[in-house]
Parts: sequence; structure tokens; C-alpha cells
Amino acid sequence: MAVASAVAAQDRIPSHCIALAGPVQTGPERVWRAGFGDPVAQDSVRISYIDHATFAIEASGNVTAVTDYTGWLGGADVVPDVVTMNHAHSTHWTDRPDPRIPHVLRGWPEAGQPAEHRLDLGAMLVRNVTTDIRYYGTEGVEPDGNSIFIFEAAGLCIGHLSHLHHEPTPAQYARIGRLDVVFAPVDGTVTLDQSSMIRVMKRLRASVVIPMHWFSGQRLERFLDGMQEDFLIERQGVSFTELSLDTLPRQPTVRVLEPALLP
Repeated sequence: MAVASAVAAQDRIPSHCIALAGPVQTGPERVWRAGFGDPVAQDSVRISYIDHATFAIEASGNVTAVTDYTGWLGGADVVPDVVTMNHAHSTHWTDRPDPRIPHVLRGWPEAGQPAEHRLDLGAMLVRNVTTDIRYYGTEGVEPDGNSIFIFEAAGLCIGHLSHLHHEPTPAQYARIGRLDVVFAPVDGTVTLDQSSMIRVMKRLRASVVIPMHWFSGQRLERFLDGMQEDFLIERQGVSFTELSLDTLPRQPTVRVLEPALLP
């Protein structure tokens, strides 16, 4: 189990992930021009879509997390503070992570015990909720073989569903809590089918849904078609977005990011 760092948790803006809170008051959306590696305001996070299911999440104080880390981020020599991994495919993990990374969080069972992480980096808290995954090529499931990792930073709750194979149970929804941003696998085949994934999105009702793991533009378009009745669809042709509690969209929105390796 991951343990807290020496950085004080009170440096982080409190989140409402597990709190019974009212609606978040939002203001007008701002346009951001900064890119990966530039300073991030204390009340904001920057999310960069790198590839497949890999995102970089940057918080204030130069704290960076990378999801479903495969060992390759592009040409930049980037050493994240924490990486998360899931072992459904080689595109979600590596057995040779950069040894300079301080915290490597594996989302599958080890020594017969489900993964359990709660890592406090001060500006960011990282925790997980396990789900089952199907065995490939055979019947049955691997209990707790996948982890939904949740990143709490700048008062925001950001959830990465990774290789989600089934709709969460009520107990799992309760552990996930309220999400402001969710990364959703939308391929509809090797992960959860698209109709079920759309139900999960409507249940979570995050302010921002960022599609990932789509394999093809056609599968992405089918997901967007199924979401457009209840969510705004936003496409700006960029690989990153910056968000804060004040700039969350007033209406639930699917924000399509274009994957781009770090230069």
C-alpha cells in the first residue's frame, strides 16, 4: 500500500470526491495557451493526452502523474512523480519502469492481495478502486485485476477507468465518489461495451468526459453519437486541457483530446 509523502496534505485544495456536497459554482471558461511542463496555477490541473490510455496530469508545485504508463512518453526526458499501471495489455503497463520514478503504482493483485493505494503528494492525492477483468481467450474473470485510479488535485476529482470490463457495483460507485473529470475507454470491444459505458457515464455524470482507448475514429464517433443527447460534444483539435473548479463546464461535456507524444 502506498504511503503519504512528507509534503503536507493541507497544501492541496480540498476535494469533494467522497463528500455529500451541493453543486459546484462555476464561472466563465478561460482559454489556456500553456503546454506540458509549463507552471500550473495552484487552483488548476493540466491534462495531456499522450497515447491510447496514457495521460499526464500536472498539478501545482510541478507534481505530475502519468496514467497507464508503458515506459514510453515520447522524446522528452520526463520523470513523473507517480505512474499508475494496469496489466490487461502491454499498452497499459511495463515491467521496466524508469527507475528514477519515485512512485510506481500497480493496479493488479500482488501476493494474492488486491492493489490498495493511497498516495499523498501534497498537491495531489492518488487512490484506487479495484474492478474485475475478463481473462483473454478463456472464460471467467480475474478478481480485482483492474484499478480505477482517482487523482485529487486543485479541488478536482479525476478518475481513470483504465480497462473497465463491467459496470461498477453500488459499493464501487460509493468508493469512487463524485468525479469532475473521467477518462473513459470507448472501444466497445475489449473493454466495456459502448451501451454499458454510456450508462456508466450518465451514472457518474462528471462535468468533463475525455474519451480514450478508441482504436479508431469510427468507434469514437459511435460513442459520441450515443452521448450527445445528454452531453455537449467539444472538439478543439488539441492534445491538452486545463481545468479548475471555476472553469468546469456548466453542462456535462465530452471533451475530445487528440493524442500526442510529449515532444
